[in-house]
Amino acid sequence: MECRLNSSCTLFIIETSSKCGFVGSNYNNSRSRSRSSSSNSRRCRAKLTSGRSSRTTVIDDQTKVKTNNNRDSLFIDKRGRLRSFNHKKLSRKKGGTLRGRGWKYGTGFVDGVFPVMSPIGQQLLNLLLEEDDVNIIWGALDALPPTHTTWDDLINVVVQLRLNKQWDPIVTVCEWILYKSSFQADVMCYNLLIDSYGQKSLHNKAESIYLQLHEARIVPNEDTYALLLRAYCTSGLLHKAEAVFSEIQKHGLPPSVVVYNAYIDGLMKGRNTKKAVEIFERMKRDRCQPSTDTYTMLINLYGKARRSFMALKVFNEMRSQRCKPNICTYTALINAFAKEGLCEKAEEIFEELQEDGHEPDVYVYNALMEAYSRAGFPHGAAEIFSLMQHMGCEPDRASYNIMVDAYGRAGLHEDARAIFEELKRHGMTPTMKSHMLLLSAYSKSGNIAKCEEIVNQMHKSGLKPDTFVLNSMLNSYGRMGQFSKMEEVLKAMENGPYEADISTYNILINIYGRAGFFERMEELFGSLPTKNLKPDVVTWTSRMGAYSRKKQCLRCVEIFEEMIDAGCYPDGGTAKVLLSACSSDDQIEQVTTVIRTMHKDMKTMLPL
Repeated sequence: MECRLNSSCTLFIIETSSKCGFVGSNYNNSRSRSRSSSSNSRRCRAKLTSGRSSRTTVIDDQTKVKTNNNRDSLFIDKRGRLRSFNHKKLSRKKGGTLRGRGWKYGTGFVDGVFPVMSPIGQQLLNLLLEEDDVNIIWGALDALPPTHTTWDDLINVVVQLRLNKQWDPIVTVCEWILYKSSFQADVMCYNLLIDSYGQKSLHNKAESIYLQLHEARIVPNEDTYALLLRAYCTSGLLHKAEAVFSEIQKHGLPPSVVVYNAYIDGLMKGRNTKKAVEIFERMKRDRCQPSTDTYTMLINLYGKARRSFMALKVFNEMRSQRCKPNICTYTALINAFAKEGLCEKAEEIFEELQEDGHEPDVYVYNALMEAYSRAGFPHGAAEIFSLMQHMGCEPDRASYNIMVDAYGRAGLHEDARAIFEELKRHGMTPTMKSHMLLLSAYSKSGNIAKCEEIVNQMHKSGLKPDTFVLNSMLNSYGRMGQFSKMEEVLKAMENGPYEADISTYNILINIYGRAGFFERMEELFGSLPTKNLKPDVVTWTSRMGAYSRKKQCLRCVEIFEEMIDAGCYPDGGTAKVLLSACSSDDQIEQVTTVIRTMHKDMKTMLPL
């Protein structure tokens, strides 16, 4: 008997001969029908072979029997039924068993079963991950024999690279197939290239591959359109995305759930959430039933926007449509409540997840810990942290980072430090985010020495502090009144490799405004255009706040009018600052009238 994995069916192919029956408890019923009584005493095991026309079967680890190429073959399909398999038809397939079927957008391999990487495939994968020179890689690929097995190895390697989001090696392999190899590329190869270029925001190259597909007279499938749509959306080219949609309908293909999901996903990646919601509504109007992935994306969208009530509304709609949520859906909803610190609601969803038969994984526990952290209950987060370990779920680096942040938010910087050290004891390397969270914890307590120690530790670990780290140091020095050191950091950012962003100047404007150094504050504000930075609502509100503390109501109103003329939309914090500047009932009435008038006319004055 020989047992091998056929990737086109994602099944185990059970090849039999008259001299060997089925093996294994899973095939007991078939074994009784297909083997002879003399095979009861025999013990068979499969030997995988590749690239050989004759195959061998090992019996009792000693006797080798050459099987006939015309032998019958059986396999168990995904429904558990025994079916026959024609080897001659397989051998005549062009390009290998995975040709056109090895990868599908959104699902991975057919039926979600991934074949085992062969030794040659593993060597090729290692080369692609270690080598950057395209010529060296193409030279290694040229040395491979142009066989069906090689094709299967190439597709397996490319899909493994896609799982790890290694887009450049995918492009290298697929372009070799297209331009240098003797293989005839199929639609799957073109789709992988469109996907890779789209992920790299190279929409022009993705479009070029799409045109080459047509020139090669290959018929695009729904995956092709879906990936091209997402590439355009990620780059913000909505008019081209709509053109793809029209082309699908022009060919008489109603947009499927795969296409709609790709459209929504691309819009979300391009941060065009408003349009993503519009496409979701259009999908329902076109009577295309949203899938679990569709609803999960919308829940994620509302969660990131801190609109948990809308995320819950989408979840309830999903259930009303009898669409079963998966563990990713529940995790997205818990995250939505976690963003707003609604730990009780997060707990409710956590319980529903378990009642629905799902076992919480590390992502679920992390989301629940985040909810307690943002609610200001570090000990609640610690209980979840202990629970996940008790349930046999190992914490990852993100788990430890959440705990560092939870203690830091509560001002328990020593506990945050203890978790940071525990992370290292468990063999994990602290990332830039790990250091930043610990830095933030000490910054809130005003411990400048510890903050400087963490920055020095980052340098020793080979981590280069980024803008966020330096902004934290600016804030720490400013809160402690160490303005000279704050100016030194600012000078280093302006003259060095670190880029000062609008958050940098927001911190400076806020600190100098609070300290009463109006002249320096206005100087920094006036320098923003020369640095190609546009003031945001925080900048304007911080500037107004400086005058508000001195009860200079008229000056605050002047700045508010400047803000509106500059096209910046005020928020609730702006209104509070304006009202706090008032020192009489007349001023309160005047400011209230101004705010209401501006809010009413805002939709016509400003682009939303």
